Amino acid sequence: MEKIKIQSEFIKLDQFLKWSGTVNSGTDAKYYIQEGKVLVNNEKELRRGRKLYHGDIISFQEKIYEVVQEK
Repeated sequence: MEKIKIQSEFIKLDQFLKWSGTVNSGTDAKYYIQEGKVLVNNEKELRRGRKLYHGDIISFQEKIYEVVQEK
């Protein structure tokens, strides 16, 4: 599991996919989310604006990421 640090209280799912380097653009993020290819806490997430907080787990393309708030 790869830990991805964020500096704010939350990050939106589409922004997270770009920030973590898993997609190249917001368009790619939107596509993968709308196609149901992204899981948040083991549930399919179709909202690209879903807010992710410290401790949330994201599964995408056989990789697992954890959101960690930078202190």
